[in-house]
Amino acid sequence: MNAPTTVTESAWFKWRYLAPRYWPVWLGLGLMKIMAMLPFRWQLAMGRQIGYWIGRIAKRRRRIAQINLGLCFPELSQSEQAALLEAHFEALGIGLFETAMAWWGSDAKLQGLARVEGVEHLQRAVASGKGVILLTGHFTMLEIAARFITWHQPFHAMYRSHKNPLYESVMRRERERRIRLPPLPHEDIRGLLRALKKGRAVWYAPDQNHGLRNSIFVPFFGVSACTIMATSRLAAMSGAAVVPYFPKRLPGTAGYEVVILPALADFPSQDVEADTRRINQLLEQYIRQAPAQYLWVHRRFKTQPAGTPSPYNV
Repeated sequence: MNAPTTVTESAWFKWRYLAPRYWPVWLGLGLMKIMAMLPFRWQLAMGRQIGYWIGRIAKRRRRIAQINLGLCFPELSQSEQAALLEAHFEALGIGLFETAMAWWGSDAKLQGLARVEGVEHLQRAVASGKGVILLTGHFTMLEIAARFITWHQPFHAMYRSHKNPLYESVMRRERERRIRLPPLPHEDIRGLLRALKKGRAVWYAPDQNHGLRNSIFVPFFGVSACTIMATSRLAAMSGAAVVPYFPKRLPGTAGYEVVILPALADFPSQDVEADTRRINQLLEQYIRQAPAQYLWVHRRFKTQPAGTPSPYNV
């Protein structure tokens, strides 16, 4: 038998993370901790400036966001689309500070910034004991909005692993510390179903392109979007309620609003395509309320029906 090690593989800190190649990540994490302590108005102002420069440096991501906004908001003039693009990168910059606040900000500071409406809908669904799929989209304030909800209800979070193992370890540690239940890798469907059958809530966002497997093409902002059918199927397999919630950063220094909706009625239905279309329509409805705050740098329309070129190939 091999001798036991003093630091387990699941521990967030590993001695190998002291290697020089991880020093930039440590520096970035240290800066994030400082960012979390700044006054909120400074965070907003600095975030906008950082977002401005991200928009100039990350040219590929800027082009993706520009294409997405052109596809989804054809009714806007070119100048209006350009203004929305700039506002989006400002939101991305602020999102860096929001992630820092979500991980290391104090409750005393954050509770003065947050307004969560509809908590009773989530609590009622959890009380049924059948589990809850806590449905939302990829908004730029994703991390901090989740923190606000944990004050009322712990939940598991589905997530994609990060390529950098140090950042991955810290991210898992901080998320688990705040949401109070272990995060679940997005491929761990069995773990998700076990959590739902135990009556727990699971955070879930089905609004990114994962390829053709287990997906169908349904409209998203009037554009054919390859969309996973898992929301309907997971609800059918587990009996869990689907409770949507949507966050929004309010103007100025007013803070944040998170709206939790009642559990979806008559969901799932016998028509998986109709269910998937319904989810996209709901997401679109709330994205339109603050479009700059949605994550437009993702290639949402990359996968297209056979014979239709990807819009990002131009």
